[in-house]
Amino acid sequence: MKITRIGQLRAALGECPVWDAENGRLWMADCRKGEIHSIDVQTGVSETYELPAPIGSFALNATDELVVALKSEFGLYGLADRSLRILGHIGDSHPNLRLNDGAPLPDGSFVAGTMHIFRQPGEEPLGGLFHVSRQGQLTRLARGFGVVNGPVVHPELPLFFVADSSQRKIYRYTIGHDAVLSDRRVFVDTESLGTAPDGCCFDSSGGLWTALVHIGAIARFDAAGVLTDRIDLPVKHPASLCFGGPDLADVFVTTISDSGRLKAEGRLDGALLRIEGSGYRGAPRPRCSIGV
Repeated sequence: MKITRIGQLRAALGECPVWDAENGRLWMADCRKGEIHSIDVQTGVSETYELPAPIGSFALNATDELVVALKSEFGLYGLADRSLRILGHIGDSHPNLRLNDGAPLPDGSFVAGTMHIFRQPGEEPLGGLFHVSRQGQLTRLARGFGVVNGPVVHPELPLFFVADSSQRKIYRYTIGHDAVLSDRRVFVDTESLGTAPDGCCFDSSGGLWTALVHIGAIARFDAAGVLTDRIDLPVKHPASLCFGGPDLADVFVTTISDSGRLKAEGRLDGALLRIEGSGYRGAPRPRCSIGV
């Protein structure tokens, strides 16, 4: 196995890696800075798009747009003219509340959730899990999440997985028409590993991978939620991951140097990493088609 750095980018809060199979590029966000980077993984050269900070997450939309989750709004960002069109507001507002991780669904829609931090004991979190339909309509799917991370749909089954990092758990739902969620169950509890789960993705064998944000590693869990693989990394806080490369055999990992709550000063903290030789291939992820 080989772990290398791509380019010299050093993110404060590196998140949401997205492999663009059509163009052979890796996209990622630096959420605190309000930047989205499109990176040539062979040369490390990147193009940067600036949006209102903080960014929660984004996804590729159609051929020349991104769907973006900002602090409390969803929008469409045009790559050619760098324009931003707001689709809707989540309806809740608080200084410690913002949108966080998100992902496309198989039907071309988008889902993202919030993080409500620094809550008092017993204080229920605002926000929740939100869905943007292909028509650009915004609905709330669920409430009660402290810090949403890693939403992802199983590559073959109608199952939706999402982490609540504040509870150190990954939940599994059945997902139906219009992204209606039911039958919530705990899939993995990472408390025993001494960490919260962060970003997630699937491999082609149905294994769910997540970033173990507090212990400098990524991990794979099988269909029963049993840990099968762990890869330790030369960073303190990995945040998210995706499979990429021409045959989806590489794992790309975004990392943190200063999230506002987590800080690290190592040489590779904040870098984009590539792992070769994991022994797995990724499951292709859908692309959004909102407003198309």
